[in-house]
Amino acid sequence: MTTTIGLIRHGITEWNSLGKAQGISNIPLNEEGLAQAIATAKRVYSEQWDFIYSSDLIRALQTAEVISNALGINSVTTDYRLREIYCGQIEGTTEEERIMKWGTDWRLKSLGMEPFEEVAKRGIDFVREVSIKYPNKRILIISHGVLIGLTLQHLFPKIFNKTNIKNTSITIIKLNEREWECVLFNCTKHLE
Repeated sequence: MTTTIGLIRHGITEWNSLGKAQGISNIPLNEEGLAQAIATAKRVYSEQWDFIYSSDLIRALQTAEVISNALGINSVTTDYRLREIYCGQIEGTTEEERIMKWGTDWRLKSLGMEPFEEVAKRGIDFVREVSIKYPNKRILIISHGVLIGLTLQHLFPKIFNKTNIKNTSITIIKLNEREWECVLFNCTKHLE
């Protein structure tokens, strides 16, 4: 029994381009992000995928809808657990603005951010849930950089101690019986 899960980060947004922390702010794809979503859809078009899940935030949902239309999958199921990390007070700010406001050690301050462990737990719980619900199926999950990265770091601690998930990158993980395997990581060859 093998369940395959494709993890795709949403396309780029204006806030991504500006270097702003998005968190759960509902920022849509920009033109480049839409083009990235189309390129991703073209890449996965020839592959067999059974279901598509997405974060309920617009940038992920827009990416998921482009992909689902290409694959002929009639519906995208949204789940709030696939949302990006809540960024608290830093949401909507750039690194420069954060340093000006809270200093160079702003990461050490409690600024209302969701703890990394909670984000990882949301991601792992969701991945495990769909792998149990749909054994031997292929499931695409469209989500966000921090959620995907922390999920991978906790599922594969010996492989990933740090991640930097690129926009519309594809990561494929498989559950073989009870063991997880990462067969593709952060691949963006479809954007070249």
